[in-house]
Amino acid sequence: MASLSGKSVLVIGGSSGIGYATAAGALAEGAKVTIASRSEEKLRAAQASLGGAVEMRRLDVSSDTEVDAFFKETPAYDHIVVSGAAFKFGTVREQNIDDAYAAMNVKFWGAYRVARQASVAPGGSFVFVSGFLSRRPKPNMVLVGAINAALETLAQGLALEMAPVRFNVVSPGIIDTPTRAAMPAEARKAMLESVAKSLPVKRVGQAEDCADQILLMLRNTFMTGSVVYVDGGGLLV
Repeated sequence: MASLSGKSVLVIGGSSGIGYATAAGALAEGAKVTIASRSEEKLRAAQASLGGAVEMRRLDVSSDTEVDAFFKETPAYDHIVVSGAAFKFGTVREQNIDDAYAAMNVKFWGAYRVARQASVAPGGSFVFVSGFLSRRPKPNMVLVGAINAALETLAQGLALEMAPVRFNVVSPGIIDTPTRAAMPAEARKAMLESVAKSLPVKRVGQAEDCADQILLMLRNTFMTGSVVYVDGGGLLV
């Protein structure tokens, strides 16, 4: 299995949650890490928390112009991770169509833009982060599941079209990350406890659970076109 030591790793969405945990893990393995996201404030906070050992660059993957400019100024990375995409939930009938377009634009088209423009060194790879709703649809989250399924199919197609560059997907279940911080504290606690009881592993996931799988996909040069569900058995119940 290949080492990440000395390799250049770009983590889009690396300022928090799964992306941040991935950046921290790659740093611990000796990689040269760049984190990117829309919020410069969050990037600076993450950089400080990681000890200043990472490079930070602002990037809005929903913008054609920004993605084009970002990668024109950048040499080839060894590995690119695309994580983090906050958007509004709702039923198909109730959700504002502009919000629906925005969700597709940032999560699906964002990954598409990055794959289209980024240069990856020989032996390199991409990892996208989707979500297990691609396989287990839920009311109020129909669009999210559809976007996740499209992202997984995109990665598998790109694994063929852009070979030998590798494309893989980590598909998380319920993960306790900052994306849930907007919920009232008691409601968030009750929801996570309820989910934990329903899962075979009897706990919800942490960002590091997903980061471990992402790092494995970066190192394992025999993995491509794979979708791995890190869901605590959520697809089984």
